[in-house]
Amino acid sequence: MKKAVLLGDSIRQIGYGTLVPALLCDEFDVWQPDDNCRFAQYLLRGLFDWRTRMEGADVVHFNVGHWDLCDLFGDGPFTPIDEYAGTVFRIARILLSRCPKVIFATTCPVRPENRYNRNETIDAFNAAVVPELTRMGVIINDLHAAASDVERCIRADDCIHLTEEGIRLCAEQTAAVIRAAVK
Repeated sequence: MKKAVLLGDSIRQIGYGTLVPALLCDEFDVWQPDDNCRFAQYLLRGLFDWRTRMEGADVVHFNVGHWDLCDLFGDGPFTPIDEYAGTVFRIARILLSRCPKVIFATTCPVRPENRYNRNETIDAFNAAVVPELTRMGVIINDLHAAASDVERCIRADDCIHLTEEGIRLCAEQTAAVIRAAVK
């Protein structure tokens, strides 16, 4: 049986990561931390702690972004975009040195009424990493596109997390991308 690892923030933890193991159960043993991987720097730090759990993975799928680009104080994202990009590239290099296939999931959109995460910033953060990740050989899972219908895919109560339909769509797409990556 192949081994897949899922890393990411709450979009994974309470979102697509809740369904992907069942979608892949006939072909993959899926491991993911119980932890919300939060910021890119937090995920980077976790790579040390999770290294033994990740050993032997055929594919690693990761997402980060919402925590990094969040602007709670009106003075810009928590993580400057160039720092975010550098950290994501560092994560990708480490994962590529440990695993034959690495997948990065783009940051999903938010509802327009979200006060702290803006779709323009999400677009800029995605654009800052996708071209270089692609050059590095990282496969891109465009969850931003999968959840683009925010009325159907993003919860109205918090304007950021996936609805049940959004979870299903993103999980199905993630499982398909993982399968295709290890054919």
